[in-house]
Amino acid sequence: MVPESITAVANPSKSRTSKLDIDIIRAKKSRISEVDFHNIPFGRIFSDHIFVVDYKDGQWQKPQIRPFDNMSISPACSALHYGQSIFEGMKANLDESTGEVLLFRPEKNAERLNNSAIRMGMPTLPVETYVEGLKALIDIDRQWVPDVEDTALYIRPFMFANDHFIGVKKAANYRFIIFTCPVGAYYDKPVSVWIEKDFKRAFPGGTGAAKAAGNYAATLYPASLVNEKGYDQILWTDGLESKYVEEIGTMNVFFVIDGKAITPELDGTILEGITRESIVQLMKDRGIEVEERKLSVEEILAAHKNHTLQEVSGVGTAATITHISGLGYEDVHYELPPVADRKISNSIREELVNIKLGIAEDKHNWIVRV
Repeated sequence: MVPESITAVANPSKSRTSKLDIDIIRAKKSRISEVDFHNIPFGRIFSDHIFVVDYKDGQWQKPQIRPFDNMSISPACSALHYGQSIFEGMKANLDESTGEVLLFRPEKNAERLNNSAIRMGMPTLPVETYVEGLKALIDIDRQWVPDVEDTALYIRPFMFANDHFIGVKKAANYRFIIFTCPVGAYYDKPVSVWIEKDFKRAFPGGTGAAKAAGNYAATLYPASLVNEKGYDQILWTDGLESKYVEEIGTMNVFFVIDGKAITPELDGTILEGITRESIVQLMKDRGIEVEERKLSVEEILAAHKNHTLQEVSGVGTAATITHISGLGYEDVHYELPPVADRKISNSIREELVNIKLGIAEDKHNWIVRV
């Protein structure tokens, strides 16, 4: 099939045309009829098309949208051997009143991808290519955005080194891809968390702030040990002293202690979460005191003992705001207050979800409509 060339619309409401030129090869037949949108497993069902752009000869090539399918890579693909691989995570929702698809702060994901790329020795991608390519992909597969409660279209942008060469050095060739998949809730109930002090996720000067594939690979074995203890996730502590909490395996973390919201500071070892940043802003809008600082395990357990530890929640794209039901540390379990009593996280979650659905006012212009 000969690709058709289109020009992506940057802002449909203003009829402004982007300079991004994309070749499009459409799937001959959609698979959407095979999907039960009332019963969607997370991350296993994929939409019809992907957005692809390759980097070679020192520059990004012409982008393409084509059917989702397996791709061929060399056994010597450098990403498989040396780990130059980064990714992002986003969600799209449907505004049922207008039929538009709503993206939440996509330019922030593009910026974070580039920050990860710099740390991993990879080329940065023009933000326009990221955002306009995503919008064009969403427009083609907009029927895949579910309209069932607690569902969304999950978006996975990623980049990997694609040299056919065995040798430890920065690659010369890369591929950037975006695919999407309809999903249900990542966590359908509060989760229990083990505070880990022996295994480490990140160290100062390392790649902790990058959304690099290897960061997650290194957590899988410790996570399996924690699961055997009966806990769902790990709350990591700092790499030097095992004294301060950092982030949960799939989420940033917030504590409410005596009415004050506290989240670990961005010191280069934890991911700069876009949901985290947005929640800090929403809390400040309401006059809630927020502290971004080092928070020790000792302080957390002392607050639990004197009954001032009111709320603990994980926050992220997949999780949104997920309640933490209990903490485990040194073989002692600490049960946390009932979810119904958590006024701050419950109300902030409702506001954030409603902004993403186009129901609540978007005061900070976070939503991009497609």
